[in-house]
Amino acid sequence: MDTFKHQSFFQDIKSRELHGYRVKRRPYISDESSDFNQIGALAIDHNGFTPPPMALSFCKTSKNSHIVAVTDEGGYLSLFNTRVQIPSSSTHLQNAEKAKVSEWVAHDNAIFDVCWIKEDTNILTASGDQSIKVWDAQGKQCVRALMGHTGSVKSICPHPTNHDIIVSGSRDGSFALWDLRCSDSSSENLCIPSIATVHEAHSSPSQRRTRRGKASSVSITSILYLKDELSIASAGAVDSVIKFWDTRNLKCPVIQACPHPDASIQKAHRFHGVSSLSQDLNGAFISASCMDSRIYLYNVLQAEKGHVKTFKGCKIESFFVKSAISPDAAHILSGSSDGNAYVWQVNKPLEDPVMLKGHDGEVTALDWCTSETGKVATSSDDFTVRFWNIHSSCYSNTRSPSSIRRRVTALSCMQRRKLFSSDEKPASVKNDTASCDSKLASYQDLPDLITVPEMSTPVSKKRKPLPGFEPQENFEKTPEAAMRSPSSVLNPPSSLRKTIRDYFIVTPSGLHSK
Repeated sequence: MDTFKHQSFFQDIKSRELHGYRVKRRPYISDESSDFNQIGALAIDHNGFTPPPMALSFCKTSKNSHIVAVTDEGGYLSLFNTRVQIPSSSTHLQNAEKAKVSEWVAHDNAIFDVCWIKEDTNILTASGDQSIKVWDAQGKQCVRALMGHTGSVKSICPHPTNHDIIVSGSRDGSFALWDLRCSDSSSENLCIPSIATVHEAHSSPSQRRTRRGKASSVSITSILYLKDELSIASAGAVDSVIKFWDTRNLKCPVIQACPHPDASIQKAHRFHGVSSLSQDLNGAFISASCMDSRIYLYNVLQAEKGHVKTFKGCKIESFFVKSAISPDAAHILSGSSDGNAYVWQVNKPLEDPVMLKGHDGEVTALDWCTSETGKVATSSDDFTVRFWNIHSSCYSNTRSPSSIRRRVTALSCMQRRKLFSSDEKPASVKNDTASCDSKLASYQDLPDLITVPEMSTPVSKKRKPLPGFEPQENFEKTPEAAMRSPSSVLNPPSSLRKTIRDYFIVTPSGLHSK
């Protein structure tokens, strides 16, 4: 199988600085909804049993990008071929039978999340039965079972480059790290314990209680393993705060982000929960769909300063409604409780979104195809999954936020002579350098959304706990898991590994236009 490889955010920028290649134009959505074609629709049905779909995920390799995995409330995992030619006269059930590759019962409860790993040879499923399973996609066999959560597992995400490392978030308020290499090869037991668990990751210090005496929701609704390979972002149902964690020290979050950073502590009771998080392929941005029917976009480098863009128009009335930023960070796709899906241009947040009409129930799960530009899938409580495509002719001169380029100009022969001349004064060398910098600045072609800082590694600063946050001993690591897990998983050499925020000198302005 073809491996779908991508660079991290800082590697991508560094490559463009060195080589200065032109970035291809990305397809952008115009104001007309006719730019979208519904290329297929199928109904979820298992011999007369029709559960609503819960999650879906396209394959990650270019060879298999047309295969989509769909999970449902009945615990089924189904694979469909989205390239199958389906006549317009056929029914949704007939479409499903024609496009179906395989299906099997993966859990005895609803499957809330699904994703492909290891070049699409394995599938991860997270279920209401409080377990995570690793499946052989070809043999339809469970090869690992990750046990330890005491509530429904709502979200899972693999490590960006090492898919043996998994992070999961649960309704019990905890998130956990897993290492698939920790199993005992001599044992027939497929169950793997977590190598680290953080309890009450999103519980409020002054936990509110309802009239019946039950504590308010502490559920982890979404979890992300960031592209720096060390940081984790988590969100919950209690408020709109996103917490960022360093896997080398999970006792307390490094930073936190929310739509209104100044009021995050005093007015936490006014916030709404977050239904989902997503990140683009380079890891520069994180989008958060909030229960106030808004989607907030954060710059990873300055997340604690608040969101940089806001998108409105959809209705998010349940935690099943998800949103996702496109791989190139050009668009945001969201479901909605009004039965439609919506698409925004990231660079034009104030414009009305394009509406995708066709579903007859709340649009919940969705996904972007990483290899086929413009292809998306949406699912709904009307028991259907629909596939859409953006016309390849819809191009714009405006580049996507992650399409950043910088051209580096070499010094002229005269400048080189002056630079290495022994009788030249240092001041003249500085003047020539300033002249070269001014010429370099004239070639800058950067988007309005972010300012790309100089590529340099600053001196590491000691991280401090968040204001008003008292570190709690809620970090748990079993001795058995610590002994069997490779030492480099959670404790890499501090001199070699830094988070994405340590690779840049952060600029203070230019990031807060709404």
